[in-house]
Amino acid sequence: MRTRLLSLAAMHSDRRVNEELARADARKWHYAVLATLDESGPASQAQLSDRTRIYRSDLVSVLNELTTRGQVTRVPDPDDRRRNLVTLTADGRRQLHTLDAILADVDDEVFAPLTPAQREQLTTLLTLLLSHHGERM
Repeated sequence: MRTRLLSLAAMHSDRRVNEELARADARKWHYAVLATLDESGPASQAQLSDRTRIYRSDLVSVLNELTTRGQVTRVPDPDDRRRNLVTLTADGRRQLHTLDAILADVDDEVFAPLTPAQREQLTTLLTLLLSHHGERM
């Protein structure tokens, strides 16, 4: 019963996130790449794939889109010219701030029925579940 409730809540949240990101001409994978580069700095495509959990073949398409938009750059890694380093640009950082604001609004909407203390408790419990099952955030 709880797993069904968790699935339904996750589906609603996922739908709202997708709808609102689409309004900004973005997708969750765009956000994942921009946020990861902002948090961790430049990375190889393989590192980005590992950190974002986006399959390498899918990541290439995401990076092509973000590069075309001027939100990331790909340049040969000076330590290993066979791989590219992906770097967040100023435009990418601006887009990330826009997407952060959008996601904060969705977060407030999805969790509106919960008090701040309940939101914190839910975060703690979900983190515990993910940790137990070997998932990382």
